[in-house]
Amino acid sequence: MTAPRLRRLPWKWIGLGLAVAGLFAASRLLPVGEWVRAFRDWAGGLGVSGRALYALVYAVATVLLFPASLLTVAAGFAFGLGWGIAVVWVGATVGAALAFLIARHVARERVEKAARKREDFRAIDRAIGEKGWKIVALLRLSPLVPFSLSNYLYGLTAIRFGPYVLASAAGMLPGTVLYVYLGVAGRAAAAASTGEARSPLEWAALGAGLAATVVATVLITRMARRELRKVRLEKRGS
Repeated sequence: MTAPRLRRLPWKWIGLGLAVAGLFAASRLLPVGEWVRAFRDWAGGLGVSGRALYALVYAVATVLLFPASLLTVAAGFAFGLGWGIAVVWVGATVGAALAFLIARHVARERVEKAARKREDFRAIDRAIGEKGWKIVALLRLSPLVPFSLSNYLYGLTAIRFGPYVLASAAGMLPGTVLYVYLGVAGRAAAAASTGEARSPLEWAALGAGLAATVVATVLITRMARRELRKVRLEKRGS
């Protein structure tokens, strides 16, 4: 297979599928359920301070360019759907804001040097200069660059800090819900391996919720890509 075809493969979804398959295999071969139960009890015992600490760790990890998806899934394992989404959303938003400010006011020259190596950054910079926060929101929904790295790159653009934070927070929410839900589903599957029974109705609701979340995320991503293509065509025609 040629390199262009390899790049067009849906690696994000392939990775998600492999992660789910790996969790299922691990739940059958290892005492994952017992580990998850112990981790869940420990995390639940931490209360609000534990959730705040996790959000802080998430923000720092984002600034340090750590893969955020791993921490997002882990939040679903630890805190469940509602608190998991809240913790990750706050941590990701704070981390994105900090990285933006670092790029704009502290390490601008170093970030500019890294940005020159990315061919897509000039197009992103021009688009944000013309459309502002709308492009940031669309790029969060359908990212052309990794999340943690993009936070620094946006600090070099003309967008103001307030609109950037609001657009980032809104654009990150669908992906956050999906990855946290994966963690919740993984926790439920692991817990079932230790004898924590769930009714067929509960399993059906969990599966339907996960399927709906995946479908919604795919549709939103496609919509964002279409809008970004329209922006490119408008720029070529102008």
